[in-house]
Amino acid sequence: MPQDILLHDTMTRSVKNVRAADGETVRFYCCGPTVYGPAHIGNFRTFVAQDVLRRTLELAGWKTKHVRNITDVDDKTIRQSQAQGQTLGEFTGHWLGLFRADCAALNLLPPHVEPGAVAHIPQQIKLVEALLMKQHAYRTEDGSVYFRIESFPRYGRLSRVKERELSTGGTGSGKNLSDEYERESLADFALWKARKPEDGANVWCAPWGEGRPGWHLECSCMSMRYLGESFDLHGGGVDLIFPHHENEIAQSEAATGKEFAAHWFHTAHLLVENRKMSKSEGNLFTLEDLNNKGCTPMETRYVLLAGKYSQPLNFTLESLSAARAALKKLAKAAASLSAGAGEISYEQLVSQAASLSVDNPFHAAWEALKNDLNVSEALGQTFVALKDAGNFADKTAAWLGFQRIINALGLVLPAADDDAIVSVPAGVQELAAKRWAAKQTKNWQLADEYRARLTALGWAMQDAKDDYKLAPLK
Repeated sequence: MPQDILLHDTMTRSVKNVRAADGETVRFYCCGPTVYGPAHIGNFRTFVAQDVLRRTLELAGWKTKHVRNITDVDDKTIRQSQAQGQTLGEFTGHWLGLFRADCAALNLLPPHVEPGAVAHIPQQIKLVEALLMKQHAYRTEDGSVYFRIESFPRYGRLSRVKERELSTGGTGSGKNLSDEYERESLADFALWKARKPEDGANVWCAPWGEGRPGWHLECSCMSMRYLGESFDLHGGGVDLIFPHHENEIAQSEAATGKEFAAHWFHTAHLLVENRKMSKSEGNLFTLEDLNNKGCTPMETRYVLLAGKYSQPLNFTLESLSAARAALKKLAKAAASLSAGAGEISYEQLVSQAASLSVDNPFHAAWEALKNDLNVSEALGQTFVALKDAGNFADKTAAWLGFQRIINALGLVLPAADDDAIVSVPAGVQELAAKRWAAKQTKNWQLADEYRARLTALGWAMQDAKDDYKLAPLK
């Protein structure tokens, strides 16, 4: 029997159990990146929190089906691909490859399904047709299609937007600076955007005219395509609550008449040095930026997960140094606890989830994770337990309990007696992450190219089943 996992639900503003409609597999959807540039650490805070949730669910005995989409068509992808003289697929494919390499470097479990918006245009057209037929949507003279918010009285439940006096702008025509098309009400949002000259060849044929889907439409179609019209959990950053997730709910439930998602999981903003992250502030960091400062991806992951996911997190360069020290302590503990126990993989821990003993020194840490992903409490309880490591009566239970925490957090620990991992050049780390990502997608030619480049730089990459190690060539 899977263990209960408590998680805050944005819809009800309460902490409640995550439930699987079928009693076995938690089906959840996470809004993925728009691939027009490198993802920044604010994006990855959300993806790391979602990864910890998935790992905790699986280590608690639940099966999961994790879908994370790729937005590969919108205003930014179209305009930047045009500016660079590339096809949309070439442009987004490049940034998608870098995103996956960063995910591998951060030890994020790959989603079970990673659909792209362009590949699901037919499903999006069908959803628009259903909304038009039910009069939840309407066409404008230029061939665009809009969702009629007044037709959906439950609009605003997730964000409480009506309590903030959302203005519908009355009836008649209106202009929106982001949508740029005429519509009945200022609050109505675009389901389908009519063709514009600057779109070039990036348009598709629909019964109401050539154009492309709206951003909100894409997520509804991809989530329902792979998880069903009603599924267990939907996740994303707090910046997506309104309007994106609110619009997803409206168009999905208006079309199906069913509850869209049973549970809503949102991650709070990331601050950098107590300031909002932005290019103008000079504090918008990518994983590559931090690698170039000598920080490992695992140190970055540690900082991103260590705070409460539902509260803003202040990211500082000093916190990366603290993460390095914490990881070394955990690595030394792992070396001590594992004496004679042998290695154990994440998959093995998941397969043993039902039989893992509650009678181990790290049980309090595990209970903290199960209680709304209280990672800071879990880490604190882990370090408290380690103070008494020499007196553990059941060494095997202690080792497995410790490994469950480390694997739930997705941490890959450095060698306990070797600081070499810290001194691996950032460029070498990046190449290794890219080669690992290429291998996971079975792009053997690209993987071999990256290995050759690592060899030329004097480094060997040793592959294991679930991880890899870097070592200087002798």
